Amino acid sequence: MTTHDRTTNMTRRTIIKAGTAVAASAFGGLATQGVWAAGSDKPEKEEVKIGFIPLTDCASVVMASVLGFDKKYGVKIVPTKESSWAGVRDKLVNGELDAAHVLYGLVYGVHEGIGGAKKDMAVLMNLNNNGQAITLSKQLADKGAVNGAGLAKLMQMEKREYTFAQTFPTGTHAMWLYYWLATYGINPMKDAKVITVPPPQMVANMRVGNMDGFCVGEPWNHRAIVDGIGITAATTQDIWKDHPEKVLGTTSDWVAKNPNTARAVTAAILEAGRWIDASLSNKNKMAETIAAKSYVNTSVDVINQRILGRYSDGMGKTWDDPNHMKFYNDGAANFPYLSDGMWFMTQHKRWGLAKGESDYVGTATSVNRIALYKEAAAAAKVPLPKSESRSSKLIDGVVWDGKNPKAYAESFKIKA
Repeated sequence: MTTHDRTTNMTRRTIIKAGTAVAASAFGGLATQGVWAAGSDKPEKEEVKIGFIPLTDCASVVMASVLGFDKKYGVKIVPTKESSWAGVRDKLVNGELDAAHVLYGLVYGVHEGIGGAKKDMAVLMNLNNNGQAITLSKQLADKGAVNGAGLAKLMQMEKREYTFAQTFPTGTHAMWLYYWLATYGINPMKDAKVITVPPPQMVANMRVGNMDGFCVGEPWNHRAIVDGIGITAATTQDIWKDHPEKVLGTTSDWVAKNPNTARAVTAAILEAGRWIDASLSNKNKMAETIAAKSYVNTSVDVINQRILGRYSDGMGKTWDDPNHMKFYNDGAANFPYLSDGMWFMTQHKRWGLAKGESDYVGTATSVNRIALYKEAAAAAKVPLPKSESRSSKLIDGVVWDGKNPKAYAESFKIKA
């Protein structure tokens, strides 16, 4: 038996039940038996500070704490509200945060040394799939720019500087925005001005005319519709069905010092994601919780529509989207696929952010802690996929499967 096998078996044996109940009466009588990891599996840290940005997809981190799933694994998650992704990056790198709800591409950007900060990083799990969007201003929509094709046509007819916002240069929202624009023949590096704006500030900046469009996570796209200043031109699941989005990210050093804590926190958040996706009632209770000032700080109705898959585009069209934000999706939403990590590296290369040659497989294998994830999944009884990579077709019809990342990165006609 290998050391890894012994560790995994020990993990399964030593996650044991105790008699202390954690009260959660506010959530329909949900109660979790207090349990702990003992012996060699005992978490090195009992209190874990996890940063988050006010977005709907911070929910599994918040609910793991609120519902007591963290206590089951011998840790206390302390969700810490942050103001910007740059702030999250800095606090991860300097150790002020243990881990964070963070943009997938940001983690890889720091690991690659893009933008100054360079540190070996770790992705413990994927927190969610889908659920972001691209918003265009009402002024553009009134001129026919209600989708990518309409935007491209308007930009050709009405020449001026167009400004679009994303939330962090190497992050998911930047990559979705760039990919979407390029699909319609718009080079984001040449044909537009792109700025960085923290998620909670997107709507306010559009209201005063600082941008023509933005890509951000919910609930801020729906907030723009409720406020009457923007329309949804595309959802990110339109760009890539079941795309990776936020991750539970930390530094390699922190995992090396706290492997049991990392496993415990991952297991707790896996259980919280499963709880959220389990029923419409749970999703509504989640929305009520994270709408509070201490978390997302918005009205419940701005969160709960799209979390249930009920979409409106701000122009009278409504629809039910089965590919809305998923926190669990039978475990498929959480696995840290190597191909997902490599995809962000290909886009960093495409847009001139990453310099020199990239070791795609080596980097992804180092950053995405699949072995640790499997142990946490075993503890939480979460199923595993058959493969550590997956195949996906994006909006432009191009298939990404992780098999030849260098050729994929070089294949795009529109690039930096």
